[in-house]
Amino acid sequence: MADSLAHGPYAEFAVLLIISAVAGAVAVRLRQPVLIAYILVGILVGPAVFGIVKAHDQVALLAEIGVTVLLFVVGLKLDLHHIRHIGPVALATGLGQLGFTIVFGFLLILVMGKDVMEALYVAVALTFSSTIIIVKLLSDKRELDSLHGRIAVGFLIVQDVAVVLAMMAMSALRGAGDAAVIEVAGSLVMRLLAAGALMYLLMRFVLPRVVEAMARSQELLLIFAIAWGTGLAALGEWAGFSKEAGAFMAGFSLASTSYREAMNARLTGIRDFMLLFFFVDLGAKLDFSTLGGELWPAMVLSLFVLVGNPLIVMAIMGYMGYRKRTGFLAGLTVAQISEFSIVFVAMGISLGHVGVGALGLTTLVGLVTIMVSTYMILFSHPLYERLAPLLEVFERKRPFRELAVEGQGRPAGQPDIIIFGLGRYGARLMRQLRGAGIEVLGVDFDPETVRDLHKLRQPVRFGDGEDPSFLESLPLAHARWAITTFPQWESNRAFLSALKEAGFKGRIAGVVRDDLHAEALCAAGVERVLNPFNDAADYAARSFAAEIAFEDVHRDDPDASTQSAPSVKESER
Repeated sequence: MADSLAHGPYAEFAVLLIISAVAGAVAVRLRQPVLIAYILVGILVGPAVFGIVKAHDQVALLAEIGVTVLLFVVGLKLDLHHIRHIGPVALATGLGQLGFTIVFGFLLILVMGKDVMEALYVAVALTFSSTIIIVKLLSDKRELDSLHGRIAVGFLIVQDVAVVLAMMAMSALRGAGDAAVIEVAGSLVMRLLAAGALMYLLMRFVLPRVVEAMARSQELLLIFAIAWGTGLAALGEWAGFSKEAGAFMAGFSLASTSYREAMNARLTGIRDFMLLFFFVDLGAKLDFSTLGGELWPAMVLSLFVLVGNPLIVMAIMGYMGYRKRTGFLAGLTVAQISEFSIVFVAMGISLGHVGVGALGLTTLVGLVTIMVSTYMILFSHPLYERLAPLLEVFERKRPFRELAVEGQGRPAGQPDIIIFGLGRYGARLMRQLRGAGIEVLGVDFDPETVRDLHKLRQPVRFGDGEDPSFLESLPLAHARWAITTFPQWESNRAFLSALKEAGFKGRIAGVVRDDLHAEALCAAGVERVLNPFNDAADYAARSFAAEIAFEDVHRDDPDASTQSAPSVKESER
């Protein structure tokens, strides 16, 4: 291995990726998030153990880009429509948990003998839960669209907004020197207003046209998204915020476009790949000479996060009229800190606010809480069965809000049918179904088709139906049918695989051009096959047969010439 590594950074990266892949496979086998494995890999290849990787500058640069992409994707998911529908429970729960953890965590850390700034940074870091891990775990358990899953995603969005605001606030303190707090706050508000005005103008007059032009090529759209994210990240740092805040604003500025799901799907893999370097870099930089003294504080704070955060969520949700079971299952999703926590404290080090000890403490808490809470979420239902008798205090006598939700039945606006591919056949099928009063959603990756159908007020999304990440963004849970009009079998094979990976439970229909394609779809489990040519020929044959039969019956009837033959539909009644 030493000879291989002598070839420089390329060989080091190759070895690093191989070790990360093996460690990630072990983590998945143990049902743990792969980020745990990446941090351990960073420790192993770093100077503390084997010292295999020496290309620290290159790894650090990739880590920065990974964080930029992460914040960009978070902003991309935060469209204004979603913010308006987060709901009071998600807002109250999110803000309540933030306030509880910051206040009591801050006091607890001060009691441990830490200074005020370190206590503030670590206390804020303890409030953030990992959106990535929670969404992945809930998705794997098919609970993302459950009541507790929807509420959890709602307050995770509140946390995501809070982390960006916290980063902006801390960045504003950089270089503030002895300036008064009111002066720093005023400067921050002025810059936020200026940034908001610039974003509004860009979102209103510039970005829609630019994105539409870029969307003519999927590859170009991806390059544009990364360029826009890194560009605004650099601009944000120049303007006195931070790269992370700039990247978030870049994503947010594109969140209201029709192409956000497509960009998000394309960026997800890149984000996961680039974040590998962030966690490896983090593990490599851990100073074990200072971690020994952080073990007991880390254990106490881990217990605080594992128990305290779920309790406050259960208390708020119980007060707002939800059952103890819903509060318990939603509360478990905040029993951990996230990669954002580590990013936040790492930013504090770069700003000169805290030392590496704070990062070590936060990382230890992150390792413990992420590992333990993963199993708590995976085995949430057996855990609830055992603890249910102790949770009566977290439920009202009449859980009115949950009863109201149960009375609503199927959520409004959820499509019965999703049509993939909106050419002449797919678009007409969608319009006819909607004319019959059926809720339909159309999907296509041709930006001009999507734009034209939007002008006709048809519900359409831009995206690649073969991409599992994009399919997971669709409302599949309540759809009864998924219809594919893709002309090639290879496309349909990828689509069916992605649909299965996304957990679709409804029925599938496919449109074909020939018998071989039909046989392949049937063999793949497609329940209904539509052949437009055969169907049209069958319809025409029945129409002619009905007309000839009508003429034969009325051959001797002089009034028959003034009558028309019944339509196929009428003759079939």
